Amino acid sequence: MKELLRVCQVQADLQWEDIDANLQLLEGMLEELEQNTDLVVLPETFSTGFTMNSLTLAEDENGKAVRWMKRMAEQKQCFVTGSIICRGSDGLIYNRLFWVSPEGIEDYYDKRHLFRPGGESENFSQGKERKIFMLGAFRILPQICYDLRFPVFSRNRGDYDVMLYVANWPATRHHVWEILTRARAMENQSYLLGTNRVGTDGTGIPSIGGTCTINPIGGEILRMDDAPGIRTSLLDLEKLWKFRKKFPAWKDADQFKPGWEPESA
Repeated sequence: MKELLRVCQVQADLQWEDIDANLQLLEGMLEELEQNTDLVVLPETFSTGFTMNSLTLAEDENGKAVRWMKRMAEQKQCFVTGSIICRGSDGLIYNRLFWVSPEGIEDYYDKRHLFRPGGESENFSQGKERKIFMLGAFRILPQICYDLRFPVFSRNRGDYDVMLYVANWPATRHHVWEILTRARAMENQSYLLGTNRVGTDGTGIPSIGGTCTINPIGGEILRMDDAPGIRTSLLDLEKLWKFRKKFPAWKDADQFKPGWEPESA
């Protein structure tokens, strides 16, 4: 099984509430994709920007954005992931991250922690499940933006190797992004992929990128500036295993009762 993972992170200046323009923009950026890429990571709500106009802009799995993800995954022969405003089969609207392979949708994750200060909790439904995706031998924990602030939910239980965050993280709290991406990687002895946007959204809120790949000791494999672009990182699973064996802090971790689980679980 694959023990090296080549990941392309896409840092885009998203167009406000314009699905067609964003898909065209992102497709153009992916023309520079390196060969043998295993995974393409797009920002949070990559087709619309982080808008609360969810009733109008929600698409289902047959909408433009997911069809485009399927086409890109098939054309590029890699996995593609990122979140969109999605109407689920239950009729509710979620900030949903899709995990798409060249064969189609493999899984999805619905954002658990909705950004209350921005009105997300009033315009989206809360996700209930913590998910782990597979790509080769890599076990990947998907998370979305505000989830970064909640370490118990993302705590490594020995069940993942890579934390994946997609975001529309604002410039005013960029220092928090820089600190917490490193902290989550170190405390969980995991690689971390953090993919943010750039530019100013339709409400006047700027983002300055900082898309990053962090290794398990908090070192930066890459950190992008405030310009749009794509960058590729190589993750080595054998190096991660060797580090965990040499410094087995995970064996001394505290146990948490996962109170975020639904009562019926």
